[in-house]
Amino acid sequence: MRLDDERESSNVEDRRGSGGRMPVGAKGIGLGTIAIALVAMYFGVDPSVVLNIGQGLQQEAPVEAQAIPANDTDAKFVAKVLGSTEDTWAKIFQNAGLQYPAPTLVLFRGATPTACGTGQSAMGPFYCPGDQKVYIDLAFYDEMKNRFNAPGDFAQAYVIAHEVGHHIQHLMGTSDKVQQARQSARNEAQANQYSVRLELQADCYAGVWANHADGANRILEQGDIEEAMTAAAAIGDDALQKQAQGYAVPDSFTHGTSQQRMRWFNQGLSSGDIGKCDTFSTVSI
Repeated sequence: MRLDDERESSNVEDRRGSGGRMPVGAKGIGLGTIAIALVAMYFGVDPSVVLNIGQGLQQEAPVEAQAIPANDTDAKFVAKVLGSTEDTWAKIFQNAGLQYPAPTLVLFRGATPTACGTGQSAMGPFYCPGDQKVYIDLAFYDEMKNRFNAPGDFAQAYVIAHEVGHHIQHLMGTSDKVQQARQSARNEAQANQYSVRLELQADCYAGVWANHADGANRILEQGDIEEAMTAAAAIGDDALQKQAQGYAVPDSFTHGTSQQRMRWFNQGLSSGDIGKCDTFSTVSI
């Protein structure tokens, strides 16, 4: 990726040097906690632990944040990617006559309090609608490289853009509608399908960002798209389940298959149009 000319976002909160405190004011289980629990399943974490700790949207206790160290190239990379997503989505919203309230990205190590419960490194990166923040432990990028065989800077950028995609869904009210649909679903398999469509739309939004960012500043280099596709394939439900247990259970999918994730990312990338990311109206995903 060519990010030398990209600005660093000021919406980065570095908690890696703070101990962190537990959130207070629990009030029931929300979509954010459910989503975290689902991700936790893929990384060997008992989801019931997450649900018990993160009883829904909570009021976040103050946590000390620091400035990103000048020599921290990994954190600065994240800040530049986030800045690029801000510029892209601000323009898209402006063209629709709207203002874009950008999310904050939180860097942490191990665990940190969030408005969706306690965030843990083992859950992977996630978005919390309760505080409109993206959370990531940069050690996840080592997981991508070593465990999922999905290295590369654009693969890392795709992860951030996907979580920002969830922020877009929150702003548009899509996440709330999916939560309601899940609650009224006939069974768990149907509820999971709503989650799959939500995740695939976030993949498509990540592709929309890549399209606009490259069109504006030519950030993509040879091999970048392949990196993103490799990452999307590596974190497909079928690939993760086969890696963990040797076989896949389609009714339990919550994020989409490898092929679906690659397809919808490419849909956003090739079109650059959020209107092409309606994963909920199409019969086949």
